Amino acid sequence: MKQLSATAKELLLFFIGIFLFVLFLTLNPLGVDEKAAKVLAVAVLMIFWWVSEALPMPAVALVPLVLFPLMKIAPIKEVAVGYGDSIIFLFMGGFMLGLAIEKWNLHKRIALTIVNITGTSGDRIVLGFILATGFLSMWLSNTAVTMMMFPIAASVIKVVGENHKGEGNIKNFALTIMLAIAYASNFGGIATIIGTPPNVAFVSFIQEKYKYAISFFDWMLICLPIAVLLLVTLYWVSTKWLYPNKLKSDEATRIHIKHELQQLGPINTAEKRVMIIFCSTAFLWIFKDLLNYLLAENMVKLSFGVGRSITLGGFKLDDTIIALLGALALFVVPSGEEVHQPATRKILDWSDTSKMAWGILLLFGGGIALASALEKAGLIQMLGKWVAGFAGTDHFVLVLIVSFVSLFVSEVMSNIAQVIVFSPVIAGIADALGINPLLIGIPMTLGASCASMMPMGTPPNAIVFASGHIKLNQMVKTGFVMNMISLILITLFSYFIIPYLIPSLK
Repeated sequence: MKQLSATAKELLLFFIGIFLFVLFLTLNPLGVDEKAAKVLAVAVLMIFWWVSEALPMPAVALVPLVLFPLMKIAPIKEVAVGYGDSIIFLFMGGFMLGLAIEKWNLHKRIALTIVNITGTSGDRIVLGFILATGFLSMWLSNTAVTMMMFPIAASVIKVVGENHKGEGNIKNFALTIMLAIAYASNFGGIATIIGTPPNVAFVSFIQEKYKYAISFFDWMLICLPIAVLLLVTLYWVSTKWLYPNKLKSDEATRIHIKHELQQLGPINTAEKRVMIIFCSTAFLWIFKDLLNYLLAENMVKLSFGVGRSITLGGFKLDDTIIALLGALALFVVPSGEEVHQPATRKILDWSDTSKMAWGILLLFGGGIALASALEKAGLIQMLGKWVAGFAGTDHFVLVLIVSFVSLFVSEVMSNIAQVIVFSPVIAGIADALGINPLLIGIPMTLGASCASMMPMGTPPNAIVFASGHIKLNQMVKTGFVMNMISLILITLFSYFIIPYLIPSLK
């Protein structure tokens, strides 16, 4: 009966989307020209289906490939360009690095090692999970990190619950460790471009519209301090203010953590090679600009006889090339574990990519195609001028309002869909006001990933809420506090730092 009810609801939402599509197409409520009316109708259809989840989000992303050519908005070859954007391959490379880390259990070793170092008192265990989850989430999918950490956290909660001697508050400990996993996944993900899909979606839009590639280092320079401050604040808010557990160090918990590490055994050859590739990729991302400068300034010409020579240097690395270099290395470098796993000769086999979130890559493509059509039809400029007419000249207030709206809209809307929909609107407002679009675009993107009040705000929130250790009023209370702190930090960093680090894109 429940399945039938869910199916009926999905069908109803599907046909409501069709109704809205026909309504906007026939009535043309904004009074725009014919082509713009068609694009607007498709945008309304896709946004409604995304928000209502009437269809899987990657499936909705395929709509432009069908409707744009049929409605003569754009030929299919032009539409398909968005689905092959370079930024999509950047995220693909990041996904593959994540797959390798997960395949060889490196994520579990990192998490357990951090917890083992921080100690086994209630507060220190929470701190260990915050540090481990936040670090992993900088490089892996937030959802994947939460799912990886969840069973480890559940086992630690069980051991602590079985061995504590009545002192302290075990319920508060279980609550804080689960909230820590979800929120640290969200906050850690904002630190790097590949940390969470909304970041990639926004960077992709900026590159497509303004032909400006936000560097991996510049993003980290702005967002890593915000992420670190949010993680520190999360620890203090959860353990010292709202839910103190007062659990002292426990020998049984320490033994359990050590046992889990012993079960993993000594770090094997494959793990070492994954770590080397991962660290090398991160190094290239961070120091890419310096390397490009050195390569440009130091060109070497090698001669191989009469009329034959090769010039080394002068080429330019970018984030996508680096990500794909790292990904290719995973398929080239032997795992070194053929004796123990005969079927696995390389660090990654192509069969491993069956676990990759291919749908996210389609989602990016659909967002790029839709944003491009909205811009070419003049709808984005129109909306930007309309909003700019109500905006004051105080850019600080504008950044604050954008951050606030993004944070709280994301509580009820998919963050990736939100960024795809809002990015062209933000660009329109920035162009109409003559300001750097990153000044309001980055806070919009960060706000979308920091929703902390509702289980449906982000996938990590939903995963830990299902644990049974968290009541809705507890998540709302803690989430509201973290939302306010996020709002303040994002606004201050965006307003005071972005103008000095990133030049105007006009």
